Amino acid sequence: MTSQQDLLDTLAQVARALGNGHRLALLERLAQGDAAVETLAVTTGLTVGNASQHLQQLRRAGLVTATRAGKQMIYRLTDERIVSLMGLMRQVAESNLAEMERLVGRLFAEDDAGGSLEAVSRHELLAGLESGKVVLLDVRPTDEFESGHLPEAINIPLAQLEEMLDRLPHDREIIAYCRGPYCALSHEAVQRLRQLGYRVRRFEEGYPEWKAAGLPVT
Repeated sequence: MTSQQDLLDTLAQVARALGNGHRLALLERLAQGDAAVETLAVTTGLTVGNASQHLQQLRRAGLVTATRAGKQMIYRLTDERIVSLMGLMRQVAESNLAEMERLVGRLFAEDDAGGSLEAVSRHELLAGLESGKVVLLDVRPTDEFESGHLPEAINIPLAQLEEMLDRLPHDREIIAYCRGPYCALSHEAVQRLRQLGYRVRRFEEGYPEWKAAGLPVT
């Protein structure tokens, strides 16, 4: 007969699959949209072989699925709730691990050296969009933006930021966002644009969290 321990041991397969930073990075990228293993390898800094091994472990745990498109294997998240699960992991770690608190503090330190600006919350961003007082800047790569983005967001990949400044207004606040709370792209975009005189802050979450909350995406 099936015992409670059998169920817990099966549940532990998911926990083991999540217990690796590289696999979490792969899940974060897949939260932006479906991708081939070659794209995932480039995004996460892994070799194609290593990325494939990690993806197979995620697949065995039921966290990703794959379909063949020609010679490529295209991966996707099996469930939008995986984004929420990763968010809960982040919240627990930030609340209970001193090392996590220290690392987060270092990540955000350069964004707001004077301590005067906080990241924009989901509710604050919604209010700003409804009033027309803010402009959304998506600094993710174009392929991720095309897989889905916040409504009316302007896509300027970070590498092209200085070349496309004419697309950004000076009379409204700019809210930059990218892949999630720890994504370095939006942090760097905020720093660069502030130095150029723009009023800009970052969204404290990212596209996956916005979508997982059931908010409109394009």
